[in-house]
Amino acid sequence: MHQALHIATFVLLSASISALAGHGDPAAETGDQMKAPAPKATLAVGVTLDQNGRLWLAKIENQQMLVSKSDDNGVSFSNPVVVTPEPETIAGDGENRPKIALAQDGTVLLTWIQSLPQKYAGNVRFVRSTNAGQTFSGPITLNDDGRVTSHRFDSLAIDGAGKVVVAWLDGRDQDAAKEKSETFKGASMYTAQSRDNGASFEANHRFQQHVCECCRIGLTWTKEGPVAFWRNIFGTNTRDFAIANVDTGEIRRATDDQWRIDACPHNGGDIAVDGRGQLHLVWFTNGQARQGIFYKRIDGDWESQPMPIGDPSAQPNNISVAAEGKTVLITWREFDGHFYSAQLMYSNDGGTSWSAPQRLMESSGATDFPLPLINKRKAMVVWNTAIEGLRVLRFDRELSVSAR
Repeated sequence: MHQALHIATFVLLSASISALAGHGDPAAETGDQMKAPAPKATLAVGVTLDQNGRLWLAKIENQQMLVSKSDDNGVSFSNPVVVTPEPETIAGDGENRPKIALAQDGTVLLTWIQSLPQKYAGNVRFVRSTNAGQTFSGPITLNDDGRVTSHRFDSLAIDGAGKVVVAWLDGRDQDAAKEKSETFKGASMYTAQSRDNGASFEANHRFQQHVCECCRIGLTWTKEGPVAFWRNIFGTNTRDFAIANVDTGEIRRATDDQWRIDACPHNGGDIAVDGRGQLHLVWFTNGQARQGIFYKRIDGDWESQPMPIGDPSAQPNNISVAAEGKTVLITWREFDGHFYSAQLMYSNDGGTSWSAPQRLMESSGATDFPLPLINKRKAMVVWNTAIEGLRVLRFDRELSVSAR
């Protein structure tokens, strides 16, 4: 038995499931894409599906974190619950967004970055709810070094049964090196873990030094534990991606694009695990070997070749991935000179073959990244836009029988 994605909306044309071929390397990143988004932007949202298919939304308004939920696939939402009792400046751009997850017992977990007045400085904040999101615990700061420095670009992953890991990019080691007049490339990745659904956290753990200092971390939970996917600094200044199990610390180079740049691209990658345990990776690069956004999958020691994604003439960027069973969703954003568009590709066979790219929605104003969500019964793409507001496109997942 396998699960198929049924696209039930008039704005999409039907597409056969076939291998993507004939796409050249996407164009190099533009200057605008290399700039950090404006601090005032608050379009970036956090979304997740719980085990019952309910859509949860975390958003920023007027220096407050708000959480609401929808029982009708985003048509309407509950009255938002204020998570932050006191206003605070919250990072709300594409690479820094709220993260929300729900455990099997209904515990709601939420992280975000509190921006501080000092340049690049921030704190990793955490709250949880044990009553289905009716109320939340008081916010706590997870970084435990006491420094006013960069603690940003957080990621959250859970196993659903009580284990929680939060990873972020941290400036404490770089600051310590400067105090000793030593050089230090990039930032460090630190983690905090909980074994009781966020009731308590262990001390911070330095996972890796010399990582790209402003690219989001991809984080997922596999049968072997949490796995991170991040832009690492290899050699002098080659900023390609690495992957590792957070518990074992065994680091593996995941991409070999040979992107040598003495700057941070503000353009991280994403990772998802499917029902077979395969890892699905997506990322942006402007390296010597290839340029644009790409997909690959890893199964044990085996890796597929990087597959280019998107229209090279439309600045494809801001790519994300989600997986459940054999179904894999990839979303990204393009700009044709007039409109931003949310794009989708999907696979129903674990990434072996892919649909043609689908142009889901478009907007002439500022937009967030399109975010893919999937569980056992439904899949969604959520896209927050300045003009049209929050847009949710749902797909049905049908069960069909096929011979193995």
